[in-house]
Amino acid sequence: MRQTERYPVKGPNSLWQLYKTVSFWKVVKNFIVIQLARYCPFIPVKNWLYRTFLNMKVGKQTAFALMVMVDVMFPEKIKVGNNTIIGYNTTILTHEYLISEYRLGEVRIGSNVMIGANTTILPGVTIGDGAVVAAGSVVHKDVPPGAFARGNPLQITEPAQQRQAESGQQG
Repeated sequence: MRQTERYPVKGPNSLWQLYKTVSFWKVVKNFIVIQLARYCPFIPVKNWLYRTFLNMKVGKQTAFALMVMVDVMFPEKIKVGNNTIIGYNTTILTHEYLISEYRLGEVRIGSNVMIGANTTILPGVTIGDGAVVAAGSVVHKDVPPGAFARGNPLQITEPAQQRQAESGQQG
């Protein structure tokens, strides 16, 4: 189960009430910084933009590939460990606006994690140290450390299962 906080709304759907939940000027600033970072070819500059202007926690030697889209409304809820790669065109969300409520949840990505291109990471999930997420996956639940996750719906192969599969293939 994803770890999100739920906030009920009255009246029109929650997205229609967006600027009651987050400052318009915060979204404008975040949008500009995110667009600069998405096209920036220099990883240290991109990480500096995320840390300085979006208050994201970004570890050392972490690499966000071209076109990664971080949450425009609550990027400060994203935490990424050291030496992690976030693949091309990945989307990391920390919010969900639904009809009668909106939800917020931190996204925690560990160290030495590899996230393939075109992956979507939903709010409130943790991806453990050393995990690998295959390209095109939708991460809607936690991924344990060292696991391999793939697909939509997400299928997880635990490290012990990986070792058994590999030893069976070698024999």
